[in-house]
Amino acid sequence: MSEARKGAYSCSFCGKLHSEVRKLIAGPRVYICNECVELCSGILQEEGRPARQGGFDLKPPEIKQVLDEYVIGQEHSKKVLSVAVYNHYKRLRNSGVISEVEISKSNVLLIGPTGSGKTLLARTLARVLQVPFAMADATTLTEAGYVGEDVENILLKLLQAANFNVEAAQRGIIYIDEVDKISRKSENASITRDVSGEGVQQALLKVIEGTVSSVPPQGGRKHPHQEFIQINTDNILFIFGGAFDGLEKIIEARNRGSCMGFEANVQKIADKRKDILCYTEPEDLVKFGLIPEFVGRIPVVTSLGRLDEETLYRILVEPKNSLVKQYTKLFEMDNLELKFDNAALLAVAKKAVARNTGARGLRAIMESLLLDFMFNPLGCEGGKVVVDAAMVEDVMMSRNCFESG
Repeated sequence: MSEARKGAYSCSFCGKLHSEVRKLIAGPRVYICNECVELCSGILQEEGRPARQGGFDLKPPEIKQVLDEYVIGQEHSKKVLSVAVYNHYKRLRNSGVISEVEISKSNVLLIGPTGSGKTLLARTLARVLQVPFAMADATTLTEAGYVGEDVENILLKLLQAANFNVEAAQRGIIYIDEVDKISRKSENASITRDVSGEGVQQALLKVIEGTVSSVPPQGGRKHPHQEFIQINTDNILFIFGGAFDGLEKIIEARNRGSCMGFEANVQKIADKRKDILCYTEPEDLVKFGLIPEFVGRIPVVTSLGRLDEETLYRILVEPKNSLVKQYTKLFEMDNLELKFDNAALLAVAKKAVARNTGARGLRAIMESLLLDFMFNPLGCEGGKVVVDAAMVEDVMMSRNCFESG
């Protein structure tokens, strides 16, 4: 068959010639190219999972069950998040049915120390629900017209996560971390401009409540001669996270002032100091520096407790993507067997508690612990690495001596 004859064949769907595509598959009097096959395959895959899209088929216990696979501890926060997310997407599913009652969305605030699992919870939720997810740092945001990121740039990140599918982005989740860092400088209204604190809170008000925002597709500052993408934030779920250092003292002061029996109150506060953040009230957040309008738009507030040794040990071994499983897999790639005894893992957890860095500090300790083995995997005798408690103590002590020296 001549080259000219082969070039005359074309795809019956898109019309491209044989020479314009990588592969042309022949059927009875019809042809289809590889590009159309891939397109059809993608369409069929999307249509094959309609019930799971948006997480509508998951009830709160099922959502929490998936969260349990990745997040250890923080049982109350997982329950609160599961219910909040379920109600949010149930509201979206029935948006065309409910007419006499308009149900407002419930944005969520996660309060807890660093490394307690705030970011992981939000990221895992997005994975469970199979919706676009974007994460932003509140400390980079400034009021419009000042150096820094505009609030609309957060929406651009969500659009990018949705491959610029506006409809999908409008049902996504945005997690804004370090929200406590945009608290205003004092409880009283300031006469000076607070562009990275109260100004950012003011800029976020309409976006988190629900509005149609004009988002520049290339990012950066807005200017009159550029095109914008219109995105409706009514159905975007906003989750905020922050450590809120100092909030405990505000809660304690409120409790002391509202109790008659001084000694009983002191004992009560002492008993509950470990979990005192779970008694957070909106007035405490306002006193901390969030403006009342901002607090009012985040009705669901839950606190994450500081992680103890036992929980950190479980984090090392239990989740689907636990650190032990991750490093074991890394060593397998070098044909090495990595083993930890329980005493070693407990020692790692103890070091993380001492550093006060929560679960986030576990990886730093593991990196230090396994550095020499990863640097020279061929030097491991018998193709096996066994980590015990003595090795953990020796490595961490030598690292501390090196840093202090």
